[in-house]
Amino acid sequence: MDLHVWLAYLVAAWAIAISPGPGAVLSMSHGMSYGVRRTFATILGLQAGVAFILLVAGVGIGAVLLASEKAFLVVKVVGAAYLLWLGVKQWRAPVQAGLIDHAGGHGVDLSARQRFARGFFTDATNPKGIVFMVAVLPQFIRPDRSLGLQLLILLVTTVVVDVIVMNGYAFLAASLRQWIASVRAQRVRNRIAGGVLIALGASLAFVGRAEPV
Repeated sequence: MDLHVWLAYLVAAWAIAISPGPGAVLSMSHGMSYGVRRTFATILGLQAGVAFILLVAGVGIGAVLLASEKAFLVVKVVGAAYLLWLGVKQWRAPVQAGLIDHAGGHGVDLSARQRFARGFFTDATNPKGIVFMVAVLPQFIRPDRSLGLQLLILLVTTVVVDVIVMNGYAFLAASLRQWIASVRAQRVRNRIAGGVLIALGASLAFVGRAEPV
């Protein structure tokens, strides 16, 4: 891969990671509830989801999803339902006076495996990611060069950038945690995060399937 092509993708990767989305909301929510160190399991799950989406797009299955109305609809419905479920759980999360909720806003202390799974399914079931990757990747892949090596470079670049950004979101939320530990602040925080997740889930209904060329 040529250096100028990689640098162009690096800029795109930063833009993708920084833009608000389900991963950012989840990173901030868990960062506030668990702290940065424990949220790393969530972030690893998000990266596994990102890797899945990139590889799906890279090997052409993403094109199949875009070409097949039924396949795309299944992914879209599953992704929307999952985000709506997370949003409702966050909205209804219990609060406690004088205590910071370490249960991730879900009433139970999620294990590292559960946090990883939540991160993975949040990104892996997001059809917006598939649409974006299918639209973006071809611009940075040379058909006359090794597809596997190019995908590896793009994957590593994407994951490294996303880990940095998601840790930044988690750190920001964790830094504010002590300032918003009151019952009222917890309730407002849960409803803002829940509302954003619900809105993101609902917005998936408007993600269109690209028409086959």
